[in-house]
Amino acid sequence: MADHGADDGADNGYLLDNQQAEAGIRFDALAELFDPVTFRHIDRLGIATGMRCWEIGAGGPTVPLGLAARVGPDGAVVATDIDTSWTESALGTGTGTGTGTGTGGTIEVLRHDVAADPPPPGGFDLVHARLVLVHVTDRAEALRRMVQALRPGGRLLIEDADPGLQPLLCPDESGPEQRLANRLRSGFRELMAARGADLAYGRTLPRLLREAGLDDVQADAYFPITSPACTVLEAATVRQIRSRLVAAGIATDHDIDQHLANVATGRLDLATSPMISAWGRRPAVRPTV
Repeated sequence: MADHGADDGADNGYLLDNQQAEAGIRFDALAELFDPVTFRHIDRLGIATGMRCWEIGAGGPTVPLGLAARVGPDGAVVATDIDTSWTESALGTGTGTGTGTGTGGTIEVLRHDVAADPPPPGGFDLVHARLVLVHVTDRAEALRRMVQALRPGGRLLIEDADPGLQPLLCPDESGPEQRLANRLRSGFRELMAARGADLAYGRTLPRLLREAGLDDVQADAYFPITSPACTVLEAATVRQIRSRLVAAGIATDHDIDQHLANVATGRLDLATSPMISAWGRRPAVRPTV
């Protein structure tokens, strides 16, 4: 959930830095919102005992742990990210690289840039990335490396946001609180786009997977609204980018204080961007005649 390509920490880097205190809160909220969707797809793809899985952008531990439970002690899970601190902390591994034990299986944690580093060796039955590629500048190269890492018959599952499909934080813009929320969300999207995020990337995934040579490509979308986790996610996100919003002239400190107070009431019907899940299968090697 957080392997975002090169991030030098400057203004052209990733907007939501894993090192900030709010990152853990965001990971927990994203897991509550999207883990049921992710594992619904993973289970339909038939990920089972003995398989090898590569989890890209494993900012939090929940997906690697869920995969480890499915592949068991005879399988393997490799969890990678540019910043693995949150996953390392949850799994008890060392800094930068290490191995932790999930329920039923072992998880190897590696620092890795999906758009620049070679895929981990060995080939995988499943390669999965959630809310990652939208932030990666060289998305095409990252996708190429993911496909390269698949074993014949292996499955690729990419889940990414498409803020352009539904740009509003409050789709029911019924009053000043909702208008303020939507103005700040619009500013957030401007900041993302300025750092190379593709706000219309999610909708392109089915075509991109077909063009990459995958078979049996399918996709669906999930659009949560009014979940308590949406409220937690919004508050943590705004606190994390507060200084950026002010510095860019998008909002004042007063605006942000007012918005956070409005969010805290729990009476705003907050949404997230639609998450599009797309999956496909690498063709099996055909026997030579």
